Amino acid sequence: MVDAHSTPSKPQHGLSLLRDPLLNRGTAFTEQERAALGLRGLLPPCVLTMQTQADRVLTNLRTLPTDLEKYVALNALHDRNEALFFRVVCDNIDEIQPLIYTPTVGLACQKYGLIFQRPRGMFISSRDRGQIAEILQNWPYEAKLIVVTDGERILGLGDLGANGMGIPVGKLSLYSACAGVHPELCLPIVLDVGTNNEELLADPYYLGLRERRLTGEAYDSFVDEFMTAARKTFPGVLIQFEDFANHSAFKLLHKYRDEACVFNDDIQGTAAVALAGLFSALRVSGGKLRDQKILFLGAGEAATGIADLVVSAMMAEGASEAEALRRNWLVDSRGLVVKDRAGLSGHKLRYAHDDQAPVADFLTAIKTLKPTAIIGVAAVGGAFTPEVLKAMAALNAQPIVFALSNPTSKAECSAEDAYRYTEGRALFACGSPYDPVTLNGKTFVPRQGNNSYIFPGVGLGVIASGSRLVTDEMFMAAAHSLADCVGKNDLSQGSLYPALPRIREVSARIAAAVAQVAYQRGLAEGPAPNDVMSQVQSQMYEPHY
Repeated sequence: MVDAHSTPSKPQHGLSLLRDPLLNRGTAFTEQERAALGLRGLLPPCVLTMQTQADRVLTNLRTLPTDLEKYVALNALHDRNEALFFRVVCDNIDEIQPLIYTPTVGLACQKYGLIFQRPRGMFISSRDRGQIAEILQNWPYEAKLIVVTDGERILGLGDLGANGMGIPVGKLSLYSACAGVHPELCLPIVLDVGTNNEELLADPYYLGLRERRLTGEAYDSFVDEFMTAARKTFPGVLIQFEDFANHSAFKLLHKYRDEACVFNDDIQGTAAVALAGLFSALRVSGGKLRDQKILFLGAGEAATGIADLVVSAMMAEGASEAEALRRNWLVDSRGLVVKDRAGLSGHKLRYAHDDQAPVADFLTAIKTLKPTAIIGVAAVGGAFTPEVLKAMAALNAQPIVFALSNPTSKAECSAEDAYRYTEGRALFACGSPYDPVTLNGKTFVPRQGNNSYIFPGVGLGVIASGSRLVTDEMFMAAAHSLADCVGKNDLSQGSLYPALPRIREVSARIAAAVAQVAYQRGLAEGPAPNDVMSQVQSQMYEPHY
């Protein structure tokens, strides 16, 4: 295990030291360090504190006119001085997270070839079949955490191929900033199996394979080779599947979850953060989860992942499985998912209810089913129309409205619309950040139902305990822990999640809960310590010199 305070993995000297982002301190190297490390003459004579460096970064950042330019500037800092990058992120998380992750990362992925400066992570292409183990050995660090994507379903933007690397890089940045997973332990990977995106295939700056996507048995064997090689090269590594298309996401999770330390954040992380938001909302409305009726706009990995965890939580409150299933409904592009509808795919079948006639559109589904909560995860921008919101307000004293799709252009509704068309009664959560909304003299502070509340803590807990598997019980524990972090003051202003600057505290609590499950179920690599929280906190990276 790498020490929590950025321990050098090998001696470095002179220019090579300044060019290693894990070790570089730039103008903060002291006179003594400069003399000892061969840096005299390679830096200007003034010695700056880390705080002064951070202030300079922020001063420059705030002069840039667009979020994409800010993303590029932060990416460049990440490439030259990781400790300073994470200091800036940790101390200014509200300002910086939207720049290094959603919503800006979506645009950055679309423009990846144009803004590319320096490679980060590993690109493993389908042309590397038979050599993946050898290629992984080129990585110079001991990886404990891999975030991997094949780029087929990046956020709500679709197939971006190798441009999807921005997602694993962004996710791992949040692991380090939000939960203190040491950056040296983090490895972002793109499995480049081609792309079916015609614009990218014709883009002169596209950096991935210019060929159609690998499919079928060839794809399956390629991913299997990667999984085998990754686990052999990095024993005990935690692998997070990220932004795979539905047909691959479910298959890969089901194939590996019982034999390897893996999870899918789009399915399981999204589920936990949404369930936590429901727990918070019900503290305001006073109802029980088992009595809610939830209508999802979307029927893919996010929707069914949330629904599966909600069903488990309803059953924990005493509902039968049949009763719990009946309280969760899906609407996809063809309308309400019902039993007698032809062509339903595997993951939807559990929620294909009988005794219900087909319904073509979302608004009619609301009027027919009378849900207490609507959850948008279909990446259909503006789908929660004024009519939808007014219908929910007519049915419920305090309708639960979660518009979780991102980036912002794909959000089902804005925070302002959610409050305006429900007369300020909505219990609202969003997938992308929105400013506070003032309506009729009251100010609402909407907060993101962002997976960054969940996955960093889950990963930290798994790594700290050395768990062999990641289980649904761990995500249930994470959801309860996150909801427990929401205070009365948060709820009084309409916030269903804790303030983002508390994220490291929140992640530590989630990690301890996850680790506790690992110890209780015999999944950890050793006996439980007397103080699980202290064990977790002792392994959290703190970015300083």
